[in-house]
Amino acid sequence: MCKEACPRTPDTMTHAEETEMSSSEIDTFLGQAETGVISFAREGEPYAIPVSYGYDTDSRTFYLRLVSAPGSGKREFLSDTPQTSLVVYEGVEDTTYRSVVATGRLQTVDPDDLSPDQIAQYGEAKRPLFEMWSAGRAELDIQLYEFQPGTLSGRRTAIDGERR
Repeated sequence: MCKEACPRTPDTMTHAEETEMSSSEIDTFLGQAETGVISFAREGEPYAIPVSYGYDTDSRTFYLRLVSAPGSGKREFLSDTPQTSLVVYEGVEDTTYRSVVATGRLQTVDPDDLSPDQIAQYGEAKRPLFEMWSAGRAELDIQLYEFQPGTLSGRRTAIDGERR
């Protein structure tokens, strides 16, 4: 993406300006968004899935409730506590795009150790209105995770002009 002005050609008649988001803008954005894509890497093998999350702006911590079925790729990757990236993004009115990338490692949380504030954060993680699993509910592994990223960065891209 062009940082200042993109060259004008018959296929691209746009001007794009990309800026970094401040810490407070990142926190506001993550507090309002509900979903993202979490990615894991293990020995050169990637794995990515859409997720819902809760976010605490004070501690800059994500709260995730992940469900996996026996033999699923998700269960395999989660058992290794791999390096993780979480990407949250949105397009606003087709002219502005925002994205935040967080990297680090997930930490398993024991439900017995949860504080009332943490329970509230997991409640913020939106769940689908319905869920479909190939395995029965008793076979599903439901785990709670905290994700306190080592790096957290955000960008805002404003596009001006005709797009084709």
